[in-house]
Parts: sequence; C-alpha cells; structure tokens
Amino acid sequence: MTSTQDAKRRRRQVGADRRTRANPAVPPPAAPGSLALGRLALAVTGVSWLAYLGTVVVPELVAHGLAARPIAEAIAYAITVTFLVLSATAYLLSRHGYLRRTRSHTRTPRAELEAFFDGDRAPSVTVLVPSFREQPEVIRQTVLSAALQEVPRLRVVLLIDDPIPTSSAGAQQMRERAQQVPGEVAAMLEEPRVRFAGSLARAEARVGDGPSLDDGDELVALAADYEHAVAWLDDLATSWVCRDHTDVFFVEQVLGPLSHDLSVAAAAVRGAALSRSSISAERMLQLRRRLVSIFSAELAHFERRRYLNLSVEPNKAMNLNSYIGLMGASYCEQITSAGVLLLPCAADDEIATLHVPDADYLVTLDADSVLLPEYCLRLIYEMGQPGNERLAVIQTPYSAFNGAPTRVERLAGATTDLQHMVHQGMAEHGAAFWVGANAVLRTEAVRELRIDDDSEGHSVSRFISDRTVIEDTESTLDLTAKGWTIESYPERLAYSASPPDFGSLCTQRKRWSNGGLIILGKLALHWRAKKERGEPRHLIELLLRLNYLASITWATAGLLLLLAYPFGSGLMSGLVVVMSLPYFMVMASDLKRCGYKRTDVIRIYGFNLIMLPVNAAGVLRSIGQMITGHKVAFARTPKVHERTVAPATFVLFAYLIVAVSAVALVFDVQHRRWPHAVFAGANLLIAAPAIMAMIGPWSSVVDVWVGFTDLLYKRDRRAPAPPVLDPVADWAAVLYQGSLDKPRVPHRHPRPTRPSTPLPPTTPARPAAARSGQD
Repeated sequence: MTSTQDAKRRRRQVGADRRTRANPAVPPPAAPGSLALGRLALAVTGVSWLAYLGTVVVPELVAHGLAARPIAEAIAYAITVTFLVLSATAYLLSRHGYLRRTRSHTRTPRAELEAFFDGDRAPSVTVLVPSFREQPEVIRQTVLSAALQEVPRLRVVLLIDDPIPTSSAGAQQMRERAQQVPGEVAAMLEEPRVRFAGSLARAEARVGDGPSLDDGDELVALAADYEHAVAWLDDLATSWVCRDHTDVFFVEQVLGPLSHDLSVAAAAVRGAALSRSSISAERMLQLRRRLVSIFSAELAHFERRRYLNLSVEPNKAMNLNSYIGLMGASYCEQITSAGVLLLPCAADDEIATLHVPDADYLVTLDADSVLLPEYCLRLIYEMGQPGNERLAVIQTPYSAFNGAPTRVERLAGATTDLQHMVHQGMAEHGAAFWVGANAVLRTEAVRELRIDDDSEGHSVSRFISDRTVIEDTESTLDLTAKGWTIESYPERLAYSASPPDFGSLCTQRKRWSNGGLIILGKLALHWRAKKERGEPRHLIELLLRLNYLASITWATAGLLLLLAYPFGSGLMSGLVVVMSLPYFMVMASDLKRCGYKRTDVIRIYGFNLIMLPVNAAGVLRSIGQMITGHKVAFARTPKVHERTVAPATFVLFAYLIVAVSAVALVFDVQHRRWPHAVFAGANLLIAAPAIMAMIGPWSSVVDVWVGFTDLLYKRDRRAPAPPVLDPVADWAAVLYQGSLDKPRVPHRHPRPTRPSTPLPPTTPARPAAARSGQD
C-alpha cells in the first residue's frame, strides 16, 4: 500500500470530508437558469423586505402611538432585520458576479504564456513565505510548490520568524529544521536543473551557429528531456511521505498535473518527430526554457530576528516589511556587544554578506498554503497585459484542501470555498479585497505605500499596514486610495489549510473578526479619492466593501439580540422567513457546486451560531483598539498535530446559546408566541448538535478545566528589570548609548546608504561564520 493510500485510510471522524477530487481550476460555466434564479432571489429578498416594513413595522409603530417600549422594540427589530437583509443581499450580489465570471472567462493559450516570459523580457519574481513555528513538513510542501512555478527568474525566500533565542530545545530544533528546508528543496531540484540547463545551452549554441533546430534528432532529444522530467516528478510523487490529506493533495494536484502536462508535451514532440514534421527554432527553445524555468528557482531563507536594527513587531506584516525594505541592496553584518547589526554597503564590497536582489513582482504565500503549477505563470501574465499598468495585486482567493479528516475542518473549508466565490463576485463588481494567504504584488505599488517611523526606537519602514491584524484588508484600501486596483483571477490555483479543531478555529476567526471597524474610515477615503480622480462610483461596490468590513459586527450583534431578547409577537411575520429563504437556498446550491451537500447549509448555520461568542470577542477587541489606540497582538492560527485547547469562555458561551434557546422556547410556548417559538426551537435543534460535532462533550470538559486551572495558576506578568551594560566589557555600546541602559534596538538607516554614525563594533565587521541556506 502506498503512502498516499495509507494517508487516505487513516482514522477519520464521522462527518469528515469524503471528496476525493479537488474542484477544477477552471469552474464550469454557470447555466443561464442559475443566473436567472440568482436575480429572482435578489428580487424576492428586496420585495419581501419592503413588504415587511410596510405591512408589519409601520402598522406596529402606528398602533402603539407614543408607547416608548413597543416603539423601541419595533425600531430595533426593523434595524436588525435590515442589516441582516443587507448581508444576504451582498452575498447574492457577489454570487451573481461569480456566476457571470464563470461564463466570461477564457483561458490564455499556453504558447502565449510562454512567449510572454521568453527571453530577456521575463519579469523577475520573488516569492516570500512568512513562517512562524511551522512544521518543517508543511513548509517543505509550500516551498516546493512555489519553486516548481513555471516562470524564469524566480526566487523563493522563506522568512523564518521563530523567536531567538527559542523557548525550548524542541522549538530550537524546529527552527533549525526550517532553516534547512530551502537547501533541501534546492538539492532535490539540482539534477534536473543541471541537465535541462545544459540541453538549453547546447541548443542555443547550435542556433547561434546557424543550423536549424527542426530536424528529427533535435525533436527526439527534446522529447527525451520532457520524459525525464516526467519520470523525475513521478518518482518524487511515489516517494513522497503522505502524513495527511494535505500531502495527498500536494501529490495529486501539484506533482501529478505538472507531470501530466509535461507528458502531454513530450508525446506531442515525439509525435512531431515520428511524423517527420518540423518545429521552429524559436518554439523549440521556448519548450526547453520551460523545463529550465520549472527546476531553476533560487532558494534561500532569512531571519529578521537575528538583527537588532530590523523590526521586532510580532506579526506577519512586519516580517514581510522587513525583507521588502532590504530588497535591491547589499548588506554587511556588524558584530557589536549588543548584538548583530545589518548595515548597507556596496555590492562589490568584500565585507558584504547579504545580497537581496530586487524583483518586479512579489508573491506572498502563507507557509501552510500550496500553489498549483501555473499560478505565477497566469497571474503575472495578466498583470503584464496592456491596460493593467495600475493593477497592484492579483490573486486567486484560496480554496480548502479536499479530504479534511475532521468535521470542524470540513465545515471551515466549506465556508472558505464559499468565500472564494464571494471574492470572485466582489471583483466582478469592482470591490475586490486582497486576501493575504496568497497574492502577486507589483513591487512598484508596494513601495508607494512606504511609511517610515521610529515607533520601535529606530527607523522602521512599513509597506504593508500592520495597524490591524487583517493587514491585507487595510492595505487594499491604502492601494485603492492611491489609484491602484485589486483583482481576483477567476480560477482556483491556490489552496490553504483550514483549522482542524475548535481551539485553532477560535484563534483564526477571532483574528478575522478584529479590525474591520477600525478600517471603516479608510473606506471613506477610498470613496472620496475615486471622486477626486473622476472615476465612476457604484453603490454596489460601496455596499460590498461596507459589508465586507462591518457585516461581522452587525450580524453578530443582530443574531445575539434576536436570541436573547423576547420581541413582541406583532413583529413576527412570515415575510421574515421569505426574506431569508432565498439566501439559504442559494447557499445550499453553492455548496453543491463546490462539492459539498446541500444540507450542509444547516450545519454551517449551526457553525455560525456557536462562533457568535468568538466573533463578538474579535469585534470588542476592535472597539478596544479604537478607544485606546494600542495595537492588538497578532495571534497566529495554531498548526499542530495535537488538539488545540479552546478558551473556556468560548466553550461555555456556546452552551449558553443552547440554554438561552431552550429557555426562550419554553417561554414562547407558555405565552403562545408561536413564530418566535419556531425560531428558538430551530436554534436549539441546530446549535446543540453543532456543539457535539464541533467541540464534543469530553473536549468541552477538558477545555473548561484547563481554563479554570489557568485562573488558579496565574503567571507572573511583572516586567523584568531592564538589562544594563558592563562599562568594561561593553565599552563600545556604552560610549554610543551614553548610559549603561542596554538598548532594545539601536538606530538604523532605512535607506540603502551607509550610516554616518554606526554603532562601534567590539570586533571587526566580518562575514557571518555560516551562511548555508541563509539569504
């Protein structure tokens, strides 16, 4: 039994994902009937909302005259329903835009893609993979999927952000193994790279000497090289150790399709040789360059925490910013008593230890994500087309890996796949947002966002905003305010892992719900900037952007209010059901389109119910940041093989939702409030099984017990005494600082120019002792 088969047969939860195939990269065109039904759903939702206001809310207000409480209840209920309808309308509009895209998208032929990247015109690309305490096996998947991108002049840099020094021997071992991954991947690619580069060099030399390359021997040699690449990929797929469904996906959707594409090309070339046909010399060289580009990526790693004068802000944005600020220059390491400084120097300076090439395009890729082989090829080609000069970011909103072994991961993946459709539809309406798991960035646009400040005690350059924990969303509005655009490429070319348990899901969704309110002000700046530039402004775009930023706030508040407050029976109407029915029916259809069950729409509703406390916590964090001005710490989603313990508060509040629904049901039945009784009973019947499926009774006990014991054994949070310098041993730093206080970070110059007053070294500036794999 192969490792792939073994991974597929491992123990899986009841209700796990049974899909064995990923969704196609190019979605099938939507039928005209689907578009018509989508428009009908929008019409029914809008008409029923107007009818509800006119036939229920207004009469309720008139009937109670000046009675304060009934009027307040009617207004509050009408506002709540209106905001929920607004979110449903935004989903229906986005979904309609997605369906239109499936009918209008046409794939660019392969020959045109290769011609765009052929020769000296090929743009340079740097893939940045920010990593924090990731499993080396996960990183290897990601780095290899990036290295196998079919573009020349490709550089892949792993940005390791593990703390230095590490907290334990295990953490240090994980960091060291992560450092080795780029070198291991480069060693894997070395043999085919040398072979195909040599074949290309010989072919180019023969073209330079004059003879044509269209003879049979050349075609046979070219077919042999393609067959060798196929064999190499097949061997790698066979030997790849599949620990879980993500490894299976990597083998079947990255290595497999690439091998298949090359085998098709090999068969075509060999067919041309057998039929004694000819291929132009230019096309022959293009085919050879394709092989070279697949296996010739430059790989390295970089650790900003090794250097005192780079940012130490613990978030992904500053990890990326630190490296982006270094691009296009050379640097030397200066050893001081306080630590290591990274200082700019001339490229030909003998003390230069770090050369950071510039790039036309940047690709940001989370360390738990995987790119399909044509990701960079197709997206960068699109950015290079006439009329796209102001396109700053292009992406394929990530999809979920198929075959999830847990119920939580399956439902989280289902919401991810629905969000892929939503983001595609938002782009169709000109309201695209950058989704941070993967994206191609135009370097020119990123540098236009540069802001220098000294908030960390020295000059720090910020390109991607780190004010909130949703840095991609805020940076979107920073770019659009400057006249740049964002686009979502209408294919599924990137996949990312979903949280496998309730604890890690809480961490992710709490982060996602935090920051939207803070960014609302930039939406107003974006809207005003479009007017000043004379660009057309559409209310649909404004609705979709506003919904994306604020809907989690009003939806969470609205649902909690409907659950907890006993509104009067006069406000209950069948029109409320009519308003919501199109939304749920359309979502069920979309789930089926993505390979799930239509009945999963009920499970997703339960999923959202028990996530209400998590979303509320994130919204409250945003409000707290707006009041205090203090940035919220970036909480990375845990990615461990063991179950992540969920905060006891979130577990208890999930059970509280069930209890409140049960009490409301009993109260409604006693007072014959049948419409609200149906609502409370439905919530009870859906939320209770959702808790059992997503958290589990025993895990609930464990999580609450761990939370209780954490309260009993509080850590000492007092700040440690500030470190001081030894005036004898640390004489250079004392003279520079002017005191015995040890500087947290010495001053640095953000520009690639030599500082006028560098910190005096205690030892001569010299190259690092070991640079194996270090960028």
